[in-house]
This record gives sequence, C-alpha cells and structure tokens, in this order.
Amino acid sequence: MKVYKVYKGILIENKGIFYLLEGEDWDSFINDNNLFTKIKHLISGMEPLPDPEAYLKKGLLAPVESQEIWASGVTYFNSKLGREEESREKGGSNFYARVYVAERPELFFKSMGYRAIGSGGKVRIRKDSTWDVPEPELTLVISSTGKIIGYTIGNDMSSRSIEGENPLYLPQAKTYDGSAAIGPCILVIEGPLPKTTKIRLEIRRENKQVFSGEIGIDQIKRKFEDLVSYLYAENSFPNGSMLMTGTGIVPSTDFTLQKGDEIKIEIDGIGTLINTVDR
Repeated sequence: MKVYKVYKGILIENKGIFYLLEGEDWDSFINDNNLFTKIKHLISGMEPLPDPEAYLKKGLLAPVESQEIWASGVTYFNSKLGREEESREKGGSNFYARVYVAERPELFFKSMGYRAIGSGGKVRIRKDSTWDVPEPELTLVISSTGKIIGYTIGNDMSSRSIEGENPLYLPQAKTYDGSAAIGPCILVIEGPLPKTTKIRLEIRRENKQVFSGEIGIDQIKRKFEDLVSYLYAENSFPNGSMLMTGTGIVPSTDFTLQKGDEIKIEIDGIGTLINTVDR
C-alpha cells in the first residue's frame, strides 16, 4: 500500500485503487507501529475514490510533516570511494575509509520536515559551491518507538566541493534550503523490502540524459535496524523520523549539477521522485 500526502488530506493506494482520508492529522496517522494493519482495516470500510487523478494532478506534498529527516553516510562501497576521492587532496580521505568499517555509523541531521521538497518541486545547489550532485537514497520511515513502518525515496542534495575541503564542513555541504527532497509517497508493507530492490537515478539536461546509474539495496553494508538503533540511542522523536540510508550511485568527478537539470530517482515498489534544480 502507498500513502500520499495531498492538499485535501491523505490518499491511500492499494492495488491500483485509491481512497481519500479527509481531516486526518498526518503526524498521528503515520506514527503508528501497526500502520499496515491500521490502513488495511480503514480502507476495508471505505468507498474507492472515483477520480484520484483530480487530486494527483494538483501536486503531491512531501510525505512528511513534523518528522525530522536524518541521513546515513558511507554505507555503500561506492560512497566510500567517492568520498575518499573528493577529500584526498585535503588529507581527509582516511576518515571515510575508517567509518566504512567502524561499528558506529555516520549519521547526520539533514532537514526538518517543513523544509523538505516533494516530488515535482525544486531542489537547490548552493551559490558558494562548485561541485554538486544528487544522492538517491532509500529512506526509512520510523515511528517514535524506533520501528520501521514504511519506506520512501530521498534525494540528499550534496555539495562535494564543500565537503571535500574538510569533513568538518559536512553540515554546510548537506543542510541548506532545498537540500532534501522526499516522496512521492510512503510504501507501507508487511515485512521488509525485498533484497532485490533496485535504486535508479537519471539526470536530464535540456531533454538529454547526462547521467544514469543503478544499484541494489543489497549493496548497503549496514543493517537498517542497526542504523535506527544508533539514531534513537540518545534522540527522541515524538512524531517519528525519516532516515536516508546512504547512496551507492556516485557520478564521476567531472559531473556537476546545473540549474534546470531534472533529477529522477526511482525505487522498485515505491515509485519515482522527480525534482528540478534551482539555484
């Protein structure tokens, strides 16, 4: 089942049939350890929505409200290599090699929910950056008690030039207006995602493909439960949280985003998050 946040409320899709929930509080609705069972019970007594396209065409909101958005770093081998490459000249590459094999993961704050951009919205690259990339990431939706209750797509927009100058500049490279996109929906299923799930990235410039890549979530080094455990060890999230699980698709050093680029991130079972780059 998929849960969309729309202007009229909450849209639920189950096997191609849509249902509309009006007057529901997003935070209370999502923050439920038994979300799958709750949704299944709700829609069993509801009439299908006759014209879902009328709601979908008005635009989807980012499926987040008061939830904090966090991110994980260096969870794929490709990410380790990319981070080492960008920081080698400044002497910081060894830090990324260490965190890749360490017991403690790299976790960092990415965005508050109100700053998140939904599918169809505009993400940004910093004016003081010269090397910028999107980072397509499977994103966990987590309840206030630390249970994974769903999955969505995240775009962790990043300034590789700023992060490469010094690892201590990570917050500036990662957290700024328009740096986090989430959507298009939350996938709520009974059990974990299949290990065969693929993440795909396509970047188009002036209607031409300038980059594409694909990776499987089976390449993520860390267990999702371990990432959540470290995130919740000394943090409380009254309305739940979202956690990006890292990227394994890393464009080469000669690629940087430009204003007007279209970023498409697709994850099997969830859908496609589409954003345009603004400056």
